[in-house]
Amino acid sequence: MRLARLFAILALSLLSACAAEDPNAPPEDFGDFALGYNVVVAKNAQAVGPSRKATAEEWEGALKSAIGERLARYQGEKLYHIGVGVDAYALAVPGVPVVLSPKSVLAITVNVWDDAARRAVNAAPKQFTVFEGLTGDTVVGSGLTKTREEQMATLSTNAARQINAWLVENKAWFTPEAVAARAKLPPQSGAEVAAIKPSSAAAAAPVPEPSN
Repeated sequence: MRLARLFAILALSLLSACAAEDPNAPPEDFGDFALGYNVVVAKNAQAVGPSRKATAEEWEGALKSAIGERLARYQGEKLYHIGVGVDAYALAVPGVPVVLSPKSVLAITVNVWDDAARRAVNAAPKQFTVFEGLTGDTVVGSGLTKTREEQMATLSTNAARQINAWLVENKAWFTPEAVAARAKLPPQSGAEVAAIKPSSAAAAAPVPEPSN
């Protein structure tokens, strides 16, 4: 079960730090992309293991802000929508430093929608497990060094970074040829969309209406 695996990772792992990133570097290009709807649904999120609690609204706000800031850097002409379902999370609580201090973690499911074609770009929802990374603040457990809001902000920023990297890795989705191929297919029906991953609210959300 995914939640059980997530708890095992949370309890046993010391995590590698996220790769350093130059905030002033231009975004890595992956094609003609502009962010349309930025939809985050967290009503089904489960707190795993020892965790500070966060509301669905708090997760939705934190993730939408981070994803919006990250992907709004792309100023293409072709509109795409990002749908994110928050599956589970753990926000580290104070513990015994180094040995028993838990780590914060976030599990999300992501889909990308082509606005004009009204179809999902990815064939299957992408699942991410997101960590804070190992830093001076987290090596002793961020429950000791960060507020709940700071933990959520860090996880949301790292989630946005992973989503961005995933899009770059799959730049073939955004080529003119791929766009033209999707345009020839019929829009996905509500039933088809819901069948993609019924357990994820964002993955099962209706395809947005095409923009004018």
